[in-house]
Amino acid sequence: MAKYDVAIIGSGPGGYVAAIRAGELGLKTVVIEKAPALGGTCLHVGCIPTKVLLHHADVYEHMKNAAELGFEITGLKVNWANVLARKNKIVQKHAQGIAMLFKKNKVESVSGWGRYAGPGRVSVEKDGKTTEIEAANILIATGSEARMLPGIEADGKTILTNREILGLPEIPKSLIVIGAGAVGVEFASVFHTFGTQVTILEALPRVVPVEDEEISAELEKTFKKRGIAIQTGCTVESVKKEAAGVSVTFKDKDGKSQTMQAEKLLVAVGRRPMTENCGLENSKARVERGFVHAGPYMETDEKGLFAIGDIVAGMPQLAHAASAEGIVAVTHIAGKPVQPLKKTRIPGATYCEPQIGSIGLTEKQAREEGYAVKVGKFPFLGNSKATILGSHGGFIKVVAEEQYGEILGVHIIGPLATEVLAEAATALKLEGTIDDMMSMVHAHPTVWESMGEAFAAVRGLQINA
Repeated sequence: MAKYDVAIIGSGPGGYVAAIRAGELGLKTVVIEKAPALGGTCLHVGCIPTKVLLHHADVYEHMKNAAELGFEITGLKVNWANVLARKNKIVQKHAQGIAMLFKKNKVESVSGWGRYAGPGRVSVEKDGKTTEIEAANILIATGSEARMLPGIEADGKTILTNREILGLPEIPKSLIVIGAGAVGVEFASVFHTFGTQVTILEALPRVVPVEDEEISAELEKTFKKRGIAIQTGCTVESVKKEAAGVSVTFKDKDGKSQTMQAEKLLVAVGRRPMTENCGLENSKARVERGFVHAGPYMETDEKGLFAIGDIVAGMPQLAHAASAEGIVAVTHIAGKPVQPLKKTRIPGATYCEPQIGSIGLTEKQAREEGYAVKVGKFPFLGNSKATILGSHGGFIKVVAEEQYGEILGVHIIGPLATEVLAEAATALKLEGTIDDMMSMVHAHPTVWESMGEAFAAVRGLQINA
């Protein structure tokens, strides 16, 4: 009989959430983590510290514009060391919180590098010594790391990834960001607010390319208005370190070669799954370009071996997706009923300024899937609370099926977009229609009531626009 019901390799938002749920379901659970503290990339060098900086940037932006709100502030300056200290304090607090939750739910943790060693076995290497853990089920949640462009290596000082940029001792005077996905635009937003001259280089024709095309256009327009330079459709040819920082040579969308200099360079061109040296070669699991194929309950082709999070083929690399996948996997292991995760029901949240929240199909995707599409849009310019907040740019866009009003997707750019998105996620999960949501009473004055207006706009019945 196996010593553990579940052994989980990795303690990020996929691994630790899966472990806690497994403990709640009465499964004897152990987590193997190679890092000194629990929490993974998201907590230590990803989601959480990045959002701390974004919140500080938001507060600073309000203070810089305090006169418009009737306040007089003199001598305003950024104490960057204190900003970093608060970021670290928050990260440490939540890492300790995970350890407390493990104890509460009788989840054990082991320090070391975990590898799948065959059916029911995990080897753990630490300080040159290897031990073995027996478990009926093994769940790999090893996450991802920053992908680099060929020929470019992060040095931690001038050429940076999401890890190193979070610990810069000073705010840089200038920054080039390669990549306009969520990571790129969030850091561009942070450092621009704190006074850095920021340029974004993106190989694809538009920024935040996974979003609806109108969202991309609105973000690019807003960023340029704020003073963030953007070059789309460009190809980076070379990166050279110089005495004053770094120079980047690239071909623009017209094929013309350009070179620009900056104090720092952030490479944000995506995430690479960390499945190397995890023992998957000892299994029947299908691995493609480092990504692991998993079934509806996150089980691989190797019975008893599960994969969740950023390493799963075909699923979004999002912390909350990893958490949901972990819950599906361990609930299935426990023999309890659980609904498989549907990709189009996973919301996306990008915390740049303006914020972006989205779920479901974009307009283009819906048309490509053969739907007769009807769209409703409502601008935050028509929302009283957005005006009170001094943030009335952007809009909510609803993509619906024309005949029956099925909601196919909701895309938001503007104030509190990542929070307002909650109603849309609920509507799609419960398969609500436009008419269902139009009959829902939205509180006034709230930013949230714009969602009701956007649903009504599909029928041409919005009130305030």
